[in-house]
Amino acid sequence: MFGTAAVMGGLELFPNGEALAKKGVSKLTVLYTNDTHSRIDPFPTNDPKFPDQGGFARRAAAIKKIRSEEEQVLLLDAGDIFQGTPYFNMYEGELEYKLMSAMGYDCVTIGNHDFDLGMENIIKQKPYASFDFVNANYGLEDTPLSKVVKPYKIYYKGGIKIGVFGVGIELAGLVPDKLCKNVQFFNPVVAANDIAKTLKQEEKCDVVICLSHLGYKSEGNKPNDIILGEQTGNIDLIIGGHTHTFLELPTEKADLNKKMVHITQVGWAGIWLGRYDIYLSKNNNVKTNTSASIQLMERNRY
Repeated sequence: MFGTAAVMGGLELFPNGEALAKKGVSKLTVLYTNDTHSRIDPFPTNDPKFPDQGGFARRAAAIKKIRSEEEQVLLLDAGDIFQGTPYFNMYEGELEYKLMSAMGYDCVTIGNHDFDLGMENIIKQKPYASFDFVNANYGLEDTPLSKVVKPYKIYYKGGIKIGVFGVGIELAGLVPDKLCKNVQFFNPVVAANDIAKTLKQEEKCDVVICLSHLGYKSEGNKPNDIILGEQTGNIDLIIGGHTHTFLELPTEKADLNKKMVHITQVGWAGIWLGRYDIYLSKNNNVKTNTSASIQLMERNRY
């Protein structure tokens, strides 16, 4: 029903978890999306760029298959879930949240287009979302989102402790003031440094993941994922959004501690499903990783 085109780095493609356990190595599989923009259905077969690609049904099938093969799976999204098709115009995000909940998403961050019908609409649709919302650089205390969006969340997968936090782009100029009233914007690099330090050093997380809706690159000195990777510490993986950048392999950058941080993004519209496998030694130090961009399409089989 669907197929993949995968590009890998690091180890052999997805070593068997049971075999790794015998060697004292544990494995975490991170699946991720960004900028789905309400693309529930695949693109039409006559689309000039993405013929018969994407679709929530194919994504769900791919996720289900991976979960049947892997014990520890974390499913994340880097924002802009809303806006782009008549499904959003009619259901205002209810359908997107229901389907993502059915897929078992763990955590998402909020993108600028998720504000398109205002914060009240996020609250309205929240009962259909069984996943968590994170953002660390928006001041939301005086907004309807104050009790919904948290700076970070901690997840336990097997013996692995994972901290996930979010950062978002400045909304001024992208979102009308009336739709994001009282949302304060704080420097995402400063916020990320603070939260990542808390997660790694105080909470003792084995893996720290940032869900970023800043964009892969940007004009001038505006914060973006490359700057975020280079000017922070304690982050293992940055899953990005906003710029709709297709990255077959993560970009590697040295952080403030001279440690390599991986930066990734899978385009837009749910055409790709990202996969990033982390292998940890007995003391849960990151040993190595593999990654793949899974292209969801009809004519090949997964």
